[in-house]
Amino acid sequence: MTDPVAQTVKAFLDEGADLDRLVAGLSDDGWRRDTPAAGWTIAHQIAHLAWTDQVALLAATDATSFGTVLAAAAAEPIHYVDRMAAEGAVPPYATLLARWRVGRDALAEALRRADPLTRLPWFGPPMSPRSMATARLMETWAHGQDVADTLGVRREPTDRLRDICHLGVRTRDFAYRINGLEPPAGEFRVELKGPGSDTWVWGPGDETDRVSGTAEDFCLVIAQRRQLEDTGLVAEGEAAHWLTFAQVFAGAPKSVMQGRDRS
Repeated sequence: MTDPVAQTVKAFLDEGADLDRLVAGLSDDGWRRDTPAAGWTIAHQIAHLAWTDQVALLAATDATSFGTVLAAAAAEPIHYVDRMAAEGAVPPYATLLARWRVGRDALAEALRRADPLTRLPWFGPPMSPRSMATARLMETWAHGQDVADTLGVRREPTDRLRDICHLGVRTRDFAYRINGLEPPAGEFRVELKGPGSDTWVWGPGDETDRVSGTAEDFCLVIAQRRQLEDTGLVAEGEAAHWLTFAQVFAGAPKSVMQGRDRS
């Protein structure tokens, strides 16, 4: 049986490699193109991924240093992430690209080596190494979507979306709480069509609060890259309310971060 941590780490690396291919050949002007995240260029997007991979590496290997980063972020809750991206989004862009590549490989190795039962600190709740790998997969995919939208590229969905969908279902209550809402007592039914012929399912079949559609559309909504009404998702009952603020990443809620970075 495949090691589940290694499998998710591979998905994270594969997602990074796909995004790498989109940006590797960009000119300096290409790196400076504005993306859908207000004030962020493509360079900001990659600098953010490089920085968060490095911070995740600290969480996995040096809890004291990670605590210093966490304290700095808490002291500057709205602008800290933007500032870190801006500091990294400077030429030469080949250096930025190399730093991102080295960092994601180092993080992947650290997560493979970590005790799978340990809990790694993060900006939200602590996570297992596999959950951390899933979170890094999600964020790489989400910021990759911003880059793809900027370049006018249609990315083909992959089975890697399943891990992101699962994270979206698992973080439902987190999204409610950061928005000052009480999470529903019961589960939602989520039925999603994967890239192939598979249907991915969460929750009881008789639940009336439900979501159905493609896995890609679900990921776009929970990563706040699309509004519900701009997708083909069908949401019923309280699940329709959830998808107006669903958030699969740590950080301030949508109402606070409107128009700013989204993960």
